[in-house]
Amino acid sequence: MPIKRVISKGRIPVKIYTDDVSENAVKQLENVAQLPFIHSHVAAMPDVHWGMGATIGSVIPTIGAIIPAAVGVDIGCGMNAVRLSLRADQLPDALGRVRAAIEQAVPVGMEGHGNGAWCEDGLARVAPGLQPILDKHPKLNARWQSQLGSLGGGNHFIELCLDESQQVWIMLHSGSRGIGNRIGTHFIDLAKREMERWKIQLPDKDLAYLPEGSRWFDDYVEAVGWAQDYAMENRRQMMRLIIEALRTQLPPFEATAEAINCHHNYVAREHHFGKDVYLTRKGAIRAREGDLGIIPGSMGARSYIVRGLGNPMSFCSCSHGAGRRMSRSEATRRFTRQDLEEQTKGVECRKDKGVIDEIPAAYKDIDEVMANQSDLVEVVHTLKQVLTVKG
Repeated sequence: MPIKRVISKGRIPVKIYTDDVSENAVKQLENVAQLPFIHSHVAAMPDVHWGMGATIGSVIPTIGAIIPAAVGVDIGCGMNAVRLSLRADQLPDALGRVRAAIEQAVPVGMEGHGNGAWCEDGLARVAPGLQPILDKHPKLNARWQSQLGSLGGGNHFIELCLDESQQVWIMLHSGSRGIGNRIGTHFIDLAKREMERWKIQLPDKDLAYLPEGSRWFDDYVEAVGWAQDYAMENRRQMMRLIIEALRTQLPPFEATAEAINCHHNYVAREHHFGKDVYLTRKGAIRAREGDLGIIPGSMGARSYIVRGLGNPMSFCSCSHGAGRRMSRSEATRRFTRQDLEEQTKGVECRKDKGVIDEIPAAYKDIDEVMANQSDLVEVVHTLKQVLTVKG
């Protein structure tokens, strides 16, 4: 589907790929569009919804500045998927032991690996880049060593899925964990202080920015780049640990080539509409022509492996998932454990009150989201989960 709605109240337009957008999200998009360094337009994906700082599901091209809160605190959050040589009929009828094996191998929630169980090969790749950052910003130090190869909480997950030919896939969603959160929070605070020092008035204080050449700009670019690399390595390590755990529970199998491992909360240097820009994708994935991507639904819905069509109006982007329809607190108030059990029927997963905020009904209809971005991606595989691990 083409662009559904254009907002022209700001300095530049906002182009939205859905009619299903809340007024508080519209206001956020209008605020971003007022900033003097936004290039061409802002694009809002079909899963767009309100977020802290900037709208989730927005793609923001900037010249000469970056908005740390638009990148967010879950820096480098993204997806990874691998297809296995197993078929559905090779899975056990009950998947409880399989889920337990994954949960034993991959720490969830706030947890990390214990001493002696760190992902040393991954740490060897990411550790050298962090020390120069810590030398300048020592307060950023966190439990980054033990959390490499761990899931986190919230909407992060690990799933076993079946595709349209009943082939088994592993799919996971996570980011840069505590260290990424600390980096994001630190530089958001620094940007806000700079706005106060320069007496710059913003439509929203969370849109505080760091201009090129300013005191903290290069430090932020260095730190956010490292956090994105850490997030990528975190997903690689989790995938390795999951495959090792599955080998103890399932018939012998091979893992095919990695389908994709990419971010959907990040900033990158790209060229769009005649200019080199810092492109922030907050809840959006890159969808250049031929790019493979992953668009997950909720715990009880389909997910999709897609191929990008390279649509320039979306800055070669597409949605990163279904997108929330309601806040976590509203979902917890509105739904019960019985609702959760009904909506996740047939999926081996937690069904307790601790994950009611992730109930499928709290999310938009993934099929409607997909229909609204038919100009952005084409579907390669359709996946349906049979097992979900949540933090």
